[in-house]
Amino acid sequence: MADTDPDELERRIARARAELAQTVDAIADRVNPKRVAERTVADVKTRAGHFVASVGDALGVTPRPVEYSDDPAHVWEDERPSLAPVLIGVGAVLVVGAAIVLLRRRRRS
Repeated sequence: MADTDPDELERRIARARAELAQTVDAIADRVNPKRVAERTVADVKTRAGHFVASVGDALGVTPRPVEYSDDPAHVWEDERPSLAPVLIGVGAVLVVGAAIVLLRRRRRS
């Protein structure tokens, strides 16, 4: 008898409409170009922060926030980064690149 009760059916229909309205609103919010852009910017900022932290770790530098008011000449006053790892990496890339070029020239001859 509860299945045919008109009041119960109306409550179920009202509940289903409310749930459907919430679902449609959630989908509309998710595909809203402004929201998509905000999520993309947040994702890029997060990835950039992780990248900067990993580069800082590779250089042996503890990253610190740089304020817009900081004088560029004094940003590294506390601790200068060591360029040794960067120079070693660049040198390794140059050596491998030169080896590849030489091997390709020998194969052509």
